[in-house]
This record gives sequence, C-alpha cells and structure tokens, in this order.
Amino acid sequence: MRIFRNEVLFAARLLLGGAFVFAGLRNIQNRNLLIPMMAARGVPRAGHALWLGIVLQVVAGALVIAGLWTALAAASLVLFLIAATPMFHNFWDHQGPDRASRINGFVGNIALAGGFLALIAQAA
Repeated sequence: MRIFRNEVLFAARLLLGGAFVFAGLRNIQNRNLLIPMMAARGVPRAGHALWLGIVLQVVAGALVIAGLWTALAAASLVLFLIAATPMFHNFWDHQGPDRASRINGFVGNIALAGGFLALIAQAA
C-alpha cells in the first residue's frame, strides 16, 4: 500500500525515536541509581558516560523522529544498544523473575536494533 508509505514510515520513526527520547529523559530522573550501577559494571567515569548516553538517546531519537540524518542517527542508536544492552540487561548474571525481566529487555533491545537497521536500509 504505497498510498500510506510516508505515514507508516513517520509512525515507525516516531515510535523508534520516541522510545529513545523517553528513555533518555527517564534516565535523567534515574541518574542516582544508574551511575553507581554503571560504575559497578566497570564503566570508567560512569557519570560522564551516563550523560553522554542521555544526550545521544535524546538527540538521535529526536533526529529519527524528525527524519533528519536518519541513517546516522539510527546507526548511532544501534551502537548505543550494542554498548548498553549487555550492561543493563545482563540476564546471565541473574536468576528467577529478575532473569526473565532482563531477558525481556535484552530481546526488546535486539528488536529495536532491527527496527533501526530497517530505517537505515530505507534511508539508503
């Protein structure tokens, strides 16, 4: 259905980019929890790394929504997911319900990466 192609593409960009804008803003609120967690996982200068990640999430997410530099913004969010997913969704270190929750987050991030790869392919 080519007639709705642009609308569907905009909805995809809104959902994918919006998820990261929302996550970045939520991470600002959760920074006092996230910084020690990142430091415990061996991230050097965890506070700076967190703020860099927040800026990346919000800016790249907004660019995806706007359809500006979509391939570059989507690629940067794929790289973000490659770094963040094993750090925050390390299901192999957990048991029980916590493990299941982390597996769900891990799989969700893989799906997000797939969506961004599709956007990159569409933009090329």
